[in-house]
Amino acid sequence: MSVAIINYGSGNLRSVAKAFERAARELGQDLPVLVTDDPEQVRAAERIVLPGVGAFGDCAAGLSAIAGMRQVLEEAVIGAGRPFLGICVGMQLLAERGLEHGEFAGLGWIAGEVTAIARTDPALKIPHMGWNVINLTAGRAHPLMQQLDGDGHGYFVHSFHFQPTEPERVLATVDYGAPITAAVGRDNIVGVQFHPEKSQNLGLNLIANFLNWRP
Repeated sequence: MSVAIINYGSGNLRSVAKAFERAARELGQDLPVLVTDDPEQVRAAERIVLPGVGAFGDCAAGLSAIAGMRQVLEEAVIGAGRPFLGICVGMQLLAERGLEHGEFAGLGWIAGEVTAIARTDPALKIPHMGWNVINLTAGRAHPLMQQLDGDGHGYFVHSFHFQPTEPERVLATVDYGAPITAAVGRDNIVGVQFHPEKSQNLGLNLIANFLNWRP
């Protein structure tokens, strides 16, 4: 079995792969970590990771440009219930639509949309960039969020944010003038707005939790 990190022309793929390899090694797991654009490797993987950097529409188009990839994701994640982690724009693609430089369809796995971060405080810069404390949502404990609350900071780089229609899908927020969604989840699916591969111990803890997760 393996972890498939999807290569669709977007994302800090080598850094993501190295972080997963390190977490697996520290857990004592002999788990291949594949960076791949092959839908069949994704179909065969035990766990699936969708990174993403850039604009929502470009990432959605890049994913759709790989013949069969979206169909395989539907089959593996929604049909077969494989553990899935979306990172940054990979998390935003879980939404029904993104409104960055137009309107673009997402995967639609979590109801809601991706909109521009409102500048509620003139002193806060957009894009939201840097280290921030992750605030877990009270009453919504999740296996991937164990050991994260108050344990360091997550690294963020984004100008748009995911606004789920159903508040119970929000697993964590970050305070940037107002609460911004930092993590979402349902069933076997989790997405994080921050970059675990750049978030030191907090990120490695999240990746380790993902590798051990049995939804």
